[in-house]
Amino acid sequence: MKPLPNEIVLRPRFNLERGEPKETLLEAFEELEGVPYHIKRMDDHVFIKFKSDDAHFWSPQLHLEILEEENGGSRIYGLFGPNPTLWTFFMFLHFGVATLFIIFGIWAYSSAVLNKPYGWLIGAMGGMVVLWFIFYAMGRAGKKKGKPQMKELHTFLMNVLGDKAKAQD
Repeated sequence: MKPLPNEIVLRPRFNLERGEPKETLLEAFEELEGVPYHIKRMDDHVFIKFKSDDAHFWSPQLHLEILEEENGGSRIYGLFGPNPTLWTFFMFLHFGVATLFIIFGIWAYSSAVLNKPYGWLIGAMGGMVVLWFIFYAMGRAGKKKGKPQMKELHTFLMNVLGDKAKAQD
């Protein structure tokens, strides 16, 4: 596995090759007890999130997909991301701002062609750009706040896989 860069990117991805069969790795996550995470398995997917006591608005989650390789080993595909509800909310806000920007642009063009006042519409378009930058800054701040928990999830994953490798020896 490539080490995570110092600057965690938005929704970073990684993959690992393991010698253990897929079911052994999947069962390793099911058998864990007393950990400070919610671990949910659905088919070949494992979702790891913080319990509500440790979670905050910007807490990340780790999605793992474990697939069987031809040589009998496994490949783990990992994806760090925000809470899906938060991600959907932010995408909705960005879509809304973009839609309003386009509407104000069409309205301003129509008003200009009809020789009607359109200055406030240009101002509203500028306001949409400012709002988009505010959303961007909020997202960056949230990513920064969730970065320590992302590293914590990564360490937890490596500990589980390391313990599994020791159990196989």
